[in-house]
Amino acid sequence: MISIRKYLEPGSLDFDQNAEVEEQEPLAAALDAYGSSLLEMGNCSLDACPGLGDELKQSLVRLKAELSPAMSAEKLASQSEQAREQLRGWGRDAARHYQSKAREVREVLLSVARTAESVSARDQRCAGRMNAVTEQLKAIASLEDLTEIRASIDKSATELKASIDRMTEEGKAVLDHLRKRVEEYQTKLDEAEKTASRDALTGASSRVYVESQIEKRIESSAPFCVAIVDIDSFKKVNDTYGHLAGDELLKQFAGELRSVCRSTDLIGRWGGDEFILLHDSSLEEAEAQADRVRKWVCGNYTVRGKTGALKLEVNASIGLAAHAAGETMKDLVARADAAMYEQKSRGRSRVA
Repeated sequence: MISIRKYLEPGSLDFDQNAEVEEQEPLAAALDAYGSSLLEMGNCSLDACPGLGDELKQSLVRLKAELSPAMSAEKLASQSEQAREQLRGWGRDAARHYQSKAREVREVLLSVARTAESVSARDQRCAGRMNAVTEQLKAIASLEDLTEIRASIDKSATELKASIDRMTEEGKAVLDHLRKRVEEYQTKLDEAEKTASRDALTGASSRVYVESQIEKRIESSAPFCVAIVDIDSFKKVNDTYGHLAGDELLKQFAGELRSVCRSTDLIGRWGGDEFILLHDSSLEEAEAQADRVRKWVCGNYTVRGKTGALKLEVNASIGLAAHAAGETMKDLVARADAAMYEQKSRGRSRVA
């Protein structure tokens, strides 16, 4: 076996027409593995931080498209440094993003603490006023003149009402301020949760969100099924027409899934060209729905290519599995995945 290290030495990638085929094949395989790693890092960045991952993924896709056995060692080294710098930059941006979220949490907690402190101080002031009024009322008992008693009671009642009014006004202002801050933060949390639960490219639910929903269903012991939907020969679309065409096909395919699925079905992107469906139903009902999905999503698609509109005939294979008592999420998805690949190996699109 030929070591890949020799290909990374200066000038080692400058092949001439007499280069032996058996020496080129290991390099091509290594470049393909390197390119696949770039794509997978891009996909992982979407799961780790959806708001920042799409830009990194597109950049890594462009780097992969530039890979070629005809590249010089200097060009490959330069491209590798670009990838490292982009990953480091993404890491710094992601860290700042989550630091910002942590600061927002800290601000709300401090606001709650300040509100509690303000309420406590207000209560102490009101308690002081109440004590003063109480002392005045006690002093009334020693009065003998009716006019003085009436005047003292009127004064005490006025002061008591004023204290209660101030307490109510101050309390309302404090609580309104806290309510506003909490509502602002709740909006930010809802937006962040929505972003995290969606696949940035297709708009389907993210893998992380789908996994959480599967775990919830397992914990509740409710009957449900999962279906793995895989686009047949999708790699050829990327290799032949480019990743932009592939991305456009994924978006349209996800849209067709949303059109045919029921409102109770959960649609997620599992990774690459694989989607996952969650059906809260029996296996028989899920089989019927999966068959409708296959018939609907398979067919002709039109995407934008490098030279204009491209018409593609798209087929898909679907593997279905019903959750069994005591089964883990990993085993359940593995069964559905195996069923999908079994069907794909038969060379025709249908449900297994």
